Amino acid sequence: QVQLVESGGGLVQAGGSLRLSCAASGRTFTYYAMGWFRQAPGKEREFVAAINWSGGTTYYGNSVKGRFTISRDNPKNTVYLQMTSLKPEDTAVYYCSANLGRATQNAYDYDYWGQGTQVTVSS
Repeated sequence: QVQLVESGGGLVQAGGSLRLSCAASGRTFTYYAMGWFRQAPGKEREFVAAINWSGGTTYYGNSVKGRFTISRDNPKNTVYLQMTSLKPEDTAVYYCSANLGRATQNAYDYDYWGQGTQVTVSS
């Protein structure tokens, strides 16, 4: 079992930045690839970013490429999502997830999920 707790969400103006954190506890953190997904009201869950166990491989959704950066600090059991140049369409609940396999863009591959953190970008 892995427990995931997100933090760092909030209200920000368009063009601003936020850094989300996801603290993991339970089984060995380095067993897991980590992902960030988001869901806006009335929309399906959308892939944002993923990172493999070592941090050496990352993937990004097309809508966030060049603006968001995923990273992880394995000694701290934490994964981060640095978000810059935020747009109103980035408004969503952001979820952290853990996958015992490799990093993928498919939500169904992820075994554990956090409770989510709200990000609201005002225009």
